[in-house]
This record gives sequence, C-alpha cells and structure tokens, in this order.
Amino acid sequence: MLGSAAVTVSEARFFANHCCIKRDLTVCKLAHYQSVKLTKNPQCIRHLSAISCLSVRNEDMEKEEEQKTLVGDADGVIIVDHGSRRKESNLMLNDFVGMFVARNGYRIVEPAHMELAEPSIKDAFDSCVQRGATRIIISPFFLLPGKHWSKDIPALAAEAAKAHPGISYVITAPLGLHELLVDVMNDRIQQCLMHVSGDADECSVCAGTGRCRLYTSEI
Repeated sequence: MLGSAAVTVSEARFFANHCCIKRDLTVCKLAHYQSVKLTKNPQCIRHLSAISCLSVRNEDMEKEEEQKTLVGDADGVIIVDHGSRRKESNLMLNDFVGMFVARNGYRIVEPAHMELAEPSIKDAFDSCVQRGATRIIISPFFLLPGKHWSKDIPALAAEAAKAHPGISYVITAPLGLHELLVDVMNDRIQQCLMHVSGDADECSVCAGTGRCRLYTSEI
C-alpha cells in the first residue's frame, strides 16, 4: 500500500489501527510521509496526521519501557477477563494475549477467565508454573476496580496458589483511568461513525454482528 499513487481512507484507517494496536513506529512514519506527499483526501490526512503524533509519543513510551521492564523470564503473566457464555467473546481474549506477547516479548503469558469458561485462573496458574514461572503476575482485563477485582479474583488466585507452595503472586490494578484509554474510546467512536456513514468497514469487534448501525425509535 505504501507504494501506491494515493492513500485511500481505508488505507489510512489501516495505518491508524495498526499503529494504535501494534505501535509500529516504522509504519507510522511511512504513513505520515504518504499523507504529506501523495494524498489530498481530508479524511486520510486527519487519520495519518493523528498517528504521526502517536509515533512521537510511542517512541518516548518505548524508551521508558525498555528501561523499566520488570517482568523477567521466570515471571508468568495471567491476563484474566470475566468470561462469557459466548465463545466468540472468549476467543477475543486469546487474540489480545497474542497481541500482548508480540508487543512485549514476555516468555510466559496465559489467558484466563474468572468464570463461565476455561481456562480458569487455576488452569492458567498451573500452566505458568509448568512453564517455569516462579512468580505469577495476575493482570485483570477489567476496566474499573469493582468486586471482581477486590474479592473474587483474589479468592480464586489464593485457591490456585495452594497447589504451588513457594510460588509468589501479585494481582495488579485493573485498567482504570489510564490516559491511553481515552484514545481507545475515541478510536472506537470514530470507527463506528465512519462505518454508519458508509466510509469504512466494520471493525473487528463489530464485524458480522450487525450491531454497528443507526437505530431509530418508533413513535
């Protein structure tokens, strides 16, 4: 796409999504170059100009993360969500874990569901230890610090740890009020508005559900 004669809206959206998710700085910079040199489409310019700013911020973040990474090869990370009766929702956690590993390069990372689906927190804890982890980091894939974070997950983690004396574990904070979530929220809003106006396909979350559309109440 970078060698084409012009950058389309869909290509601009690809660059924006790719950079936001993968933080691929090379693609960010090349995409911004294309926006300046090859396109006059205002929608493209808006998307690509935005990610040029992201590239600068991501460079700073990557430098900080390189210096401050505290997760070692003997650490096991468990990313735990609530769990769902809907198979497709549970599979999305696996996709996120794959993205997380690709981005951070941690050796031992396992998905877990708090309830309703497998693998459970105990399953993930066991798997981490079997893979050589001597410390377990349980990271809740939850937005706010409610009852699941304060009571349910700690109880399940304590039960899982009983089978592994000497293995320490920590439960991190949920996602909470992190400034990057503001960008994620706005990205979802912009993507869905582009879709309902006919300027973009559905995002990977909405794809095939038919839910990303305008609703009008009947009088």
